Amino acid sequence: MTADTLFSLAPLVILFPLLGFVFNLVAGRRISERGAGIVASAAVGLAFVIAILQFVALGLDPAGATIHIAEWIAIGELEVDWALQIDTLSVTMLLMVTGVGGLIHIYAIGYMHDDVRFQGDPSRFPRFFVYFSLFMTAMLILVTGNSYLTMFVGWEGVGLSSYLLISFWYEKGENGIGNALAGKKAFIVNRVGDLGFIIAMLITFWFFGTLTFEEVFSEAEAMGAAAVTAATAITLFLFVGAAGKSAQIPLFVWLPDAMAGPTPVSALIHAATMVTAGIYMLVRNAPLLELATVTPNVIAIVGAATALLAASIAVARFDIKRVLAYSTISQLGFMIAAVGIGAYVAAIFHLVAHAFFKALLFLSAGSVIQGVEHGHHHADSAEEDFNPNDMRVMGGLRTRMKVTFWVYLIGALALAGIPPLAGFFSKDEILADASHVNPAVYWVLVLAAFLTAFYMGRQVLMVFFGKPRSKAAEATKESPATMVAPLVALAVLAVGGGLINAPGLLPLTRFLQETLAGIEEPEFIAAIAILTTLLALASIGLAWLLYGRRPIKSRAPDPLQSRLGPVWIAIRHRWWVDEFYDWLIVRRYVSMARWLAEVADERFLHDWVHDRVIALGYVRATHWLASVLDLRFIDRGFDGLGALTRRGASGLGVLQTGYVRNYAAAVFIGLVLVVSYLLLS
Repeated sequence: MTADTLFSLAPLVILFPLLGFVFNLVAGRRISERGAGIVASAAVGLAFVIAILQFVALGLDPAGATIHIAEWIAIGELEVDWALQIDTLSVTMLLMVTGVGGLIHIYAIGYMHDDVRFQGDPSRFPRFFVYFSLFMTAMLILVTGNSYLTMFVGWEGVGLSSYLLISFWYEKGENGIGNALAGKKAFIVNRVGDLGFIIAMLITFWFFGTLTFEEVFSEAEAMGAAAVTAATAITLFLFVGAAGKSAQIPLFVWLPDAMAGPTPVSALIHAATMVTAGIYMLVRNAPLLELATVTPNVIAIVGAATALLAASIAVARFDIKRVLAYSTISQLGFMIAAVGIGAYVAAIFHLVAHAFFKALLFLSAGSVIQGVEHGHHHADSAEEDFNPNDMRVMGGLRTRMKVTFWVYLIGALALAGIPPLAGFFSKDEILADASHVNPAVYWVLVLAAFLTAFYMGRQVLMVFFGKPRSKAAEATKESPATMVAPLVALAVLAVGGGLINAPGLLPLTRFLQETLAGIEEPEFIAAIAILTTLLALASIGLAWLLYGRRPIKSRAPDPLQSRLGPVWIAIRHRWWVDEFYDWLIVRRYVSMARWLAEVADERFLHDWVHDRVIALGYVRATHWLASVLDLRFIDRGFDGLGALTRRGASGLGVLQTGYVRNYAAAVFIGLVLVVSYLLLS
């Protein structure tokens, strides 16, 4: 087959998940649970096959292709077609999204079978896969769109899907609305970022007259220095959008709360795909970032600060998924910082490697949670406030969930940056580039990497080592094959994923050079690799001293609490970021809303404008119209006309005698007068 023939199949990568969405939406409730899950999983699997074919096509024609689907928008000078951009960058994302997404879909079949029963509503099983397929469709639109506007359709689609999936159990959570509030928080915070994206699109069209990527980049390159100001403004606002989707300071607060969604949601959307959309969007705009003056430094600083802040918060979490959530924010900070220092390939490399081991960790955490949940029901525990996510009720699971333990350990070591796992190569590539470009960013990221190894060591020791700290942990058993098999596949990717850009070979770098023209091949610095490895091992050793040598007992305080003192209080309260936002934004918004409701609406609009000005004015006006105008003028006027009519009638009544002779005399007199008048005239 020729490259053009293979490229022509590209629309199917979106069509298959879309068909899965439509089928389950229409017929999902009429087929079995397994059937609904198989349909959604098969749709993603077929999309993965198409992604592989696009990869093969790029081998035949590395320049790629633009696949025109239809004319879309034509308003004045704005003309945007619906078209797909197939190049090495988009295909890299396609392979990652459909490959990892397919494994997560298979896992979700087994996970959601139990989850819908634990939550008490088995009928919601097909709805979950409807939302999952909708998300996949939107994500694939995002990564294949050849214009800002097409990308924005996918951008908003994944935002909607995220909201639906985070609040999937909307009636659960704190006070029966906790999950609904988590979904609302994610939706609102992301809308702030979306506003930045919209403003960037407006500036782009105003300055360049087009929204198609290739045309914008060609115009910018041709204009050179004249486009610097526009490129800076556009990329700054694009970064606001990226900070929302990819959970960076100051818009990162939604992601930890998003753990309210089922665990497959955390793995697919909030670890491997949606949250990486911001990084992909920035790398796609690398030509503009190269022209911008301020933006790269802003991106690098914010990314590094986010990586360190989130890593420090993860150290003090007890919820197994929230540790991974803050870890995700931290690793996204690494990727964002890489974009800021111009290490675009390193950012994409870490994005893909992170998808492997973080999806593995989230899904393994889901296996642990369901295992503990099963143990809780099997043990018939009387604990009413039992939380299967709390690591303090776990312990000793390595002998009860052996496969889950080993794959979790692989994911944790990959995240910690232990060689030769994937995270070691991708993280060190970012650090090597940062050491040349921005030493301050480099040292901040090194410190974040040290904390990463520590909190992952802490988590593994609390969950899998020591003795069980609850009856539920004692009764825990391994998860079913539908959940375990995807974990093993992801573990293999976490082990060998570093080969996609291994030092000396650099296949990913050379592959992406076709799209990201001018990028240099990264340098592997042995000194940095040795330093970060030693730091990671030292950090894991420190975690063992605190949590492994003397495992904590049930309900016992954390060993760090007494050692860190006020610092522990700060990180337990997440550095009071949420409280600060609550004081600065939420309370002000609530106060403004209350003022608008009580003062502007109730007192002014209702009591004064409505009751006094409108209602009272209407009453007084109608009273005057009725009592004065109607009774005094209109009624009296018509009464006078009536009286005049009666008087005239009475006067004329005198002439009506009833005698014929009188009428004859009157006629005769009248005739005489008429004749006399005629004769005289």
